[in-house]
Amino acid sequence: MDDRQDPCVDGLEVYRVGGAVRDARLGWPVKDTDWVVVGTTPEAMRRRGFKPVGRDFPVFLHPVTHEEYALARTERKSGHGYTGFAVHASPEVTLEEDLARRDLTINAMAETPEGELIDPYGGLADLQARRLRHVSPAFVEDPLRVLRTARFLARYAELGFVIAEETRTLMGELADSGELAYLVAERVWTETEKALGEPCPAVYFRTLAECGALAALLPELAGDDEALAAALARLERLPAALPEGQRRRWRWARLVEHLDEAERAAIAERLRLPRAYADLGRQAALTRRLWQHPAPGVDAVQAWLDGVDAWRRSERMSALLALLALEAPGLAPAAARGWRAAAALEPKALLAEGFHGRALGEELTRRRRAELAAALAEPE
Repeated sequence: MDDRQDPCVDGLEVYRVGGAVRDARLGWPVKDTDWVVVGTTPEAMRRRGFKPVGRDFPVFLHPVTHEEYALARTERKSGHGYTGFAVHASPEVTLEEDLARRDLTINAMAETPEGELIDPYGGLADLQARRLRHVSPAFVEDPLRVLRTARFLARYAELGFVIAEETRTLMGELADSGELAYLVAERVWTETEKALGEPCPAVYFRTLAECGALAALLPELAGDDEALAAALARLERLPAALPEGQRRRWRWARLVEHLDEAERAAIAERLRLPRAYADLGRQAALTRRLWQHPAPGVDAVQAWLDGVDAWRRSERMSALLALLALEAPGLAPAAARGWRAAAALEPKALLAEGFHGRALGEELTRRRRAELAAALAEPE
């Protein structure tokens, strides 16, 4: 819809802002368009048919396009963490004041509906220089900006972007201040999960480590530089032919697979990790135990299959066998043959042979073990 002909916004002072302005000038796909409205009130927006959706500040959905229209606002630090801000929205707040509260200059550009750029803080110059730079010293008031800056670097690193040195300094000051401890788990995980979907996810964790934030947020990963470097290298070594929807989970699993069970549990509790991520991290850790085994035999392979619940959850085995093939190409073919042969054994066939109750389970285990042994003994 052409906003100049849109009766819902006709007469309003509106500006396209944020990611849509930034990414269009980068040639990056524009997924969502957000707008700022200057010089009006929530009541006036509702009269035009806009639906209020903002809980902490006035944001509205367009009745037709469902794009977000936020009233221009300022923010003042009033407490700890991401939510510790007093928000002021009124018709007197200018566009420049609204843009000043944003994190990075490349996110503080606006555009009229006709395409005229408003860039009071040098965002276009930083975009052209491939530089992530904070808008103002108020950057340090929001600890979430450390994670967001690291995530933007993970997105644009392949384009040659770097973080400005003065911004890196502020990120370090935020990490040292203790403010990161006040971030709610959901916000930390939301940024981290988004980073796992970016083109260079390892850059996100490396950046957090360099400014000291990783030690505050994920100390289990930060204690050993060599182990972290190895984990970040693994993060891009994924099983072949993964469905796109599983890529983030697998990147996370490879990142944490070297941690012990207690460490992974601590992370899961601290970040309120979704169960699918925690479960896959455990499966990757068990697979790692197998491919690192000095002499993996029947006992080790059977313990792996039992541990990943292969008998009841056969759908997960394709990716786990692909991971094994990636890390232990000498073991993987035999393990795959053994798994397929053992999985083909039907309990109902044993019932027909007269096995029941405990004897049935014991015989099924014995025959599965025999299939595994035969496959592992077979020469390649």
